[in-house]
Amino acid sequence: MNYRHAFHAGNHADALKHIALLALCDALTAKPAPLYALDTHAGAGVYLLDGEEAIKTGEASSGIDRLLLKPPQDAAIARYLAAVATCRAETGQPLAYPGSPWLLAHALREQDRIACCELREEEAALLKHNLGRDMRIAVHARDGYTAMRALLPPKIGTTKFARGLVLIDPPYETQLDEFDTARTALKDALERWPQAVYMLWYPIKRRSTLMPFYRSAATLHAKSVLLCELLVRADDSPLRMNGSGLLILNAPWQFDRRLQASIAALRNALGEPGASSRVEWLREAD
Repeated sequence: MNYRHAFHAGNHADALKHIALLALCDALTAKPAPLYALDTHAGAGVYLLDGEEAIKTGEASSGIDRLLLKPPQDAAIARYLAAVATCRAETGQPLAYPGSPWLLAHALREQDRIACCELREEEAALLKHNLGRDMRIAVHARDGYTAMRALLPPKIGTTKFARGLVLIDPPYETQLDEFDTARTALKDALERWPQAVYMLWYPIKRRSTLMPFYRSAATLHAKSVLLCELLVRADDSPLRMNGSGLLILNAPWQFDRRLQASIAALRNALGEPGASSRVEWLREAD
């Protein structure tokens, strides 16, 4: 594997993904029962935007940096920016950026549990260094897809978790083939833990190439299937990531309404000519 998220930390895709992730955590923690969260492609947990990798691409300048410079008036975006500020204060690094494991640890509670999987040895070691002292978190140096089969449905000691959240954020190094791999993993996971919320992140180059994925996703045996997408420019080039999306299965009640305005605000703040956004049900709960 050649992909390293440090090159892309804090970009427009991270903003979309992490705003939605925090919103899901807040919706799920509104009830007192404990939660189990699984992050299948966790990365290092915390990144430095003044590090060599981030400086090389400069992607944060059109993502988190722009949002901090002129924050949109939106509650979910404000929640995200506050989490970034807390990460920087806690780490003592003024240009730190929190990855999804840090955000899960930040948003979830003492009674909740988090499993983070990372296949790259170097990244897994950094993840253990950054978050390994948190007793709620188990770090697994293993493939996230196989971990879904091994860890779901979750049971820790005598505790069985009725509710939870699974984040699937693969690198898409196999490009369109990754969609098939992810869909197969989701299908299998739903059969064993059908009540969980699942969120799959995916890149968008040309939306037209994703039509088979949309059709197959709509057939998954979930109570509901929601798409949330942000294109920061027109999807007229297959050579660059023009936007990204989230496939959310079993979304909390009225979650589409929570994100609709937030993603539109992101589009206005980060978009170039041709930018667009959508929050759309592929299948709505009965």
